[in-house]
Amino acid sequence: MLRNYLKIAFRNLLKHKTFGFINIVGVAIGLACFLLIALYVRDELSFDRFHTKADRTYRVLRTFMNSNDGTVELKLGTVAPPFGPLIKQDFPEAEQVVRVLHSSGLLRYGEHAYDERKLFFAEGNLFKVLDFKVINGNPEQALANPFSIMLSQPMAEKYFGKEMPMGKSIRLDNQIDFMVTGVFEPLPAQSHIHPDFLVSFTTLNDNRIYGAEGLRTNWGNNSFLTYVLLAKGANPDKLVKAFPAFQNRRIEPKASTYSVLNLQKLTDIHLKSDTDDALEADGDIQYVYLFSAIGLFILLIACINYMNLATARSAGRAKEVGMRKVVGAFRQQLIGQFLSESLLLVVFALVLAVTLVIVSLPFLNDFTQKQLTLNQLLDPVFLSIIAGITLMTGLVAGSYPAFFLTSFQPVSVLKGKIAAAMRTGRLRQALVVTQFSIAAVLIISTVVVYNQMDYIRNYKLGYQKDQVVLLRTVEDSTIDYEALKQELKRNSAVLAVGQSSRIPSGRLLDSWDSYVSKGDSMAPTKVVLKALTIDHDFISTYDIKLAAGRNFSRDYATDDTAAFIINETAARMLGWQKPEQAVGKAFGYGQRRGQIVGVTKDFHFESLRQSIPPIAMFINPNFNNWLSVHLAGGAGLQNGLAHLESVWKRRFPDRPFSYEFLDQRFGRLYTTEQTQQMLFGIFAGIAILISCLGLFGLSMFMAEQRTKEIGIRKVLGASTPGLVALLSTELLKLVLIALVLASPVAWWAMNQWLEGFVYRTSISPWVFIVTAVIALLIAFATVSFQSIKAALMNPVKSLKTE
Repeated sequence: MLRNYLKIAFRNLLKHKTFGFINIVGVAIGLACFLLIALYVRDELSFDRFHTKADRTYRVLRTFMNSNDGTVELKLGTVAPPFGPLIKQDFPEAEQVVRVLHSSGLLRYGEHAYDERKLFFAEGNLFKVLDFKVINGNPEQALANPFSIMLSQPMAEKYFGKEMPMGKSIRLDNQIDFMVTGVFEPLPAQSHIHPDFLVSFTTLNDNRIYGAEGLRTNWGNNSFLTYVLLAKGANPDKLVKAFPAFQNRRIEPKASTYSVLNLQKLTDIHLKSDTDDALEADGDIQYVYLFSAIGLFILLIACINYMNLATARSAGRAKEVGMRKVVGAFRQQLIGQFLSESLLLVVFALVLAVTLVIVSLPFLNDFTQKQLTLNQLLDPVFLSIIAGITLMTGLVAGSYPAFFLTSFQPVSVLKGKIAAAMRTGRLRQALVVTQFSIAAVLIISTVVVYNQMDYIRNYKLGYQKDQVVLLRTVEDSTIDYEALKQELKRNSAVLAVGQSSRIPSGRLLDSWDSYVSKGDSMAPTKVVLKALTIDHDFISTYDIKLAAGRNFSRDYATDDTAAFIINETAARMLGWQKPEQAVGKAFGYGQRRGQIVGVTKDFHFESLRQSIPPIAMFINPNFNNWLSVHLAGGAGLQNGLAHLESVWKRRFPDRPFSYEFLDQRFGRLYTTEQTQQMLFGIFAGIAILISCLGLFGLSMFMAEQRTKEIGIRKVLGASTPGLVALLSTELLKLVLIALVLASPVAWWAMNQWLEGFVYRTSISPWVFIVTAVIALLIAFATVSFQSIKAALMNPVKSLKTE
């Protein structure tokens, strides 16, 4: 019986090649998109799940609150060093607590010297919490002693080649030797951290590096990743509820009013983090939901295509159903026949879809910076998903002809009553409106995302970001950076050089133990300002405009110790409505006292997702970690870079020359949105393509059904343009209805998305007009081909058609 079903199904595909081709290609594209998105989503959801104790492992979060209004000032995925051992002491349900500190430095072995950015100090019990595959060395002892270091396998090969690294010494920052005590395999790509080096945490007791006293008492340095492994059956919510009292007891009374501790599950870090200090780019669970929905919608559009063409051909197959019933076929047999046709088509489409996935996967990896492989398609879970989706697609796509057509009485079918009624195509119309509504939402979303990204690219940030080169300073108190800056400026391509603790495109922090005071009494205020330490040349290097007062100057000796510059937002928050009112006023930040000498115009130091923060700037070269070099454009850019490299190598022969451009760093703030823009565009194009395939098939069917009518109209004098309009108008009306239905949905969805930006574009009516024009032109081009072909037919042949 099944073989007979498949044989008839195959014959029907061969008999109606065009409809079969449209259906197979449409479903194949839909399945390929779904599979690619499923691979991406599965990869996103798999982060950190390779750790065997992931279900019991949590990261400690610390959020700083504004004590005035309770708003969040800063949310960190790292905490101060005393928290780790104190949590272990105060909470018996904490089975293990491990601290990890991210760092960087120059590592040297023989002639090999590299500036490494993925160096982590880790406590010895790290391997009891997180899973590392140790190739050489004893994980129980490898991080037990001070000045011990473990290398990832690629780093061991990078520094030691074919030598055995165990027991050899590697030098950090040309000062301290570390003994290699182990080699480990790199963590999988699906990890929120990827250490290249693990250094024993006990090394931090050395005062040259951190100091034991700081580890015990420094509540202000919130740089330590702290993981808690809970005992089996322990409730994390119980710990979180006890954290306020814990902080008030261990730090100071009322510490919980400005500092909030929380626990985040290890497997939630990648997708559900909104911290201000992520070591690596996080994902977003909302995007996972969004792309999952898009994958299902595109697959739905492909299924709608099949159903559309199936219902269009239903009138022709109604008599076949009637005849089969007359000769004794049961309804269940007819249902089996139609579903087997649908499943056979979907199987053919699946083969083509897998081929498309194989071809597209390298492009997807380049685009998303992932390492998705074809082997993941062979995973039993994924194979079961593919089988389930294939079966579901076949059943959904073939459901209408299988269950609707087989329900009619054979007498009604053979008299043509059903066929005549079905030609009105109400279901087809609803399906066309549905699929074009989905496509229209995607087009509108693409246009809005493009407009927002264009808005960001052209937004006036309030400072110069083009041709600014960033260099990390070397932590060495003997270096005279003023002399270095003068040497750099000897080349005409170097326009200005400034130093600062942070650079635009990063988050500003307020010092944990600092407070703001103003006025003659220097009474503390409740205003929280962000601190930015700079030098005399930072403001001029970035061409930041002054609203009042002056810049720091070497002509005023007190500027180095007792002068402040604030921005307009800070001035307003401190009660000065005009910038001029702040100049000359007494001011203090923490233990530093002085006066305000200038007020800058507001500038966007952080992402456009955040409001402009209130900033206090002052000179403190001890904390200036960055050099910003403004170079001339054009040919001067390469000349300037060559000069920077030459000076750097002469000054720091042991330090590799490494730089980045500020505008590129700024652009990386919006990598997610740029990726989203591209994906929306691709998915919108695919949705339109599949929808147009369906329109093409429907227009071809409608032209066939009205062949004799067209011939009569031509004999009576109808013009070709008139006939084209007649055949196209019905489908174009459906597309227009879809646009009307899609517009409010897209407007609401994109308004929700834009709310994630403090500074954003508005959704112009032109967005919907442009979308409508694009959709109607594409739809008209699709249906007009068949309409023109039908209108140009010889009416004699048309009238002979049965």
